[in-house]
Amino acid sequence: MYAVCVTFKIRPGQMDQFLPQMVENARTSRALEPGCQQFDICRAGDMIFLYEIYDDHAAFEAHLASPHFRRFEVGTADMIAEKQVQFFDEVIR
Repeated sequence: MYAVCVTFKIRPGQMDQFLPQMVENARTSRALEPGCQQFDICRAGDMIFLYEIYDDHAAFEAHLASPHFRRFEVGTADMIAEKQVQFFDEVIR
């Protein structure tokens, strides 16, 4: 299991445009990527937190190469003020 946690700070006035694209990316990832086990989106004000679970690092790399992820990256780049990504390997489940 490979966990990815992402925190976005969204630019003022951009959340209404950002969130639908984020939701579409998450739903498509779950539907089309066999290695994507979980993709949760949480919100607090102008902050978005993602909790993603993949089978392994290779499954996450496949996610990064997917057309839907690339569309999301390009389509939301100007909406993001800050982005932090953390990666975790499973210890025990």
